[in-house]
Amino acid sequence: MDTFETIVTRRSIRNFLNRPVEPEHVTTLLKAAMYAPSAMNEQPWRFLVLSDRRLFPEIIKVHPYAAMLETAPLAILVCGDITMEKAPGNWVLDCSCASQNILLAAHSIGLGAVWAGVYPEEDRMRALANLFHVPETVLPFALIATGYHDGRPARPTERFKPERISLNSWGQVYE
Repeated sequence: MDTFETIVTRRSIRNFLNRPVEPEHVTTLLKAAMYAPSAMNEQPWRFLVLSDRRLFPEIIKVHPYAAMLETAPLAILVCGDITMEKAPGNWVLDCSCASQNILLAAHSIGLGAVWAGVYPEEDRMRALANLFHVPETVLPFALIATGYHDGRPARPTERFKPERISLNSWGQVYE
């Protein structure tokens, strides 16, 4: 699948087959995350791979949008390590890029995935940090559930909207 096709056909997947994700696929997802762009190439991310499904009910208790973990075989908690920042505050942007790379890589290798937001919800951040003994200088950012999807998601409707684009000056029509 080429890059543009991967971007256009990726969908959020919330139902998964009862099938483990192979270790080489997990490594592919993490490599993709680590090749994301970051401010000043600081790469302030940390990743917690969650494959013990006995942990998932605890996550569901503290994250109101994590119900997909009832079927997901794997989750990755993307975190930002503020001790690694060269450009303060940009860890959020950097972790966003890493998370998007995980989502795209998952789709490109035949997995489904969905991003459950953690940051900036302090209660979720604190609860997940406590649950997994994350150091105070490492901030939970996103929880990505992944696995083999249960069915084929529909292709998205057209999202390109030229009316939302200006050319050279605000309000100038882009054609």
